Amino acid sequence: MFVVVGATGNTGSAVADTLLSRKQPVRVVVRSADKGVAWKAKGAEIAVASLDDVSALSKAFEGAKGVYLLVPPNYGASAWLADQRSRMDRAAEAVKKSGMQHVVFLSSVGGHIPEGTGPIRALRYGEQALGTAAKSMTILRPCYFMENWVPGIGMAKGQGVLPTFIAPSAKIPMIATDDIGRIGAEQLMAGSHGRQVVEMAGPEEYSPDQVAVTLSQILGKSVSAQHAPLSAVVPTFKSFGFSDEAAKLFEEMYRSFSTGAIGYEQPGSVIRGRVTLAEALKGFVKAG
Repeated sequence: MFVVVGATGNTGSAVADTLLSRKQPVRVVVRSADKGVAWKAKGAEIAVASLDDVSALSKAFEGAKGVYLLVPPNYGASAWLADQRSRMDRAAEAVKKSGMQHVVFLSSVGGHIPEGTGPIRALRYGEQALGTAAKSMTILRPCYFMENWVPGIGMAKGQGVLPTFIAPSAKIPMIATDDIGRIGAEQLMAGSHGRQVVEMAGPEEYSPDQVAVTLSQILGKSVSAQHAPLSAVVPTFKSFGFSDEAAKLFEEMYRSFSTGAIGYEQPGSVIRGRVTLAEALKGFVKAG
């Protein structure tokens, strides 16, 4: 039995779907029974628990060979780092109490870097907290999600511009969450002994200009990447409902990305995904 936390999200659903397609027994952890109905119809077992309830979460983990674990953030929290670290601590406590054999934890590129990485700092803390609680642990460190372009598609359709805090010509690693989930499921099935880090990227690097060109082809209209200054990060994210601290952490992260301060720990051993940027964007446009 494999447990999947976050099955209602992008990567978690891909993990659960991959496991079920390969005839593996799956238990999905959901916050309420109604969120598990569709998964039960697919053949998954359902456990109702939240990351705030260590007892229920520990029970959901019991008897499983491995768990895919992500710790969703509450970006509205005023003391965001402290709040997220508390969530990581509770997840680690549940892992320890359950006697879970193998944790596959969703972290991020740059998880090995101690400072200057914005919200990635909370994931680094999670790597360490869970590492002391789990008997064996696989850390997934993906790069920029292709899904991060979804909020800009409406503006691309309506105004022909694609806003970005990344320099338009800068090629960076991007990966589809379907690939993250597939790789995560494969790591669960493979099992683990000790601690290992799996860094990943898409088939190739892409720039915002390439995203805009690809959207132009899909939408049948001209789209151009519009570079927003880093000074706009905080007001933009606060307009999304992020707290002041959370917004400032994202400014820190984008600044570090812009200077090349955030990267892979082992660039030569990055696992490449299969989903191309064009395939991902076609799916996003169709779904929208």
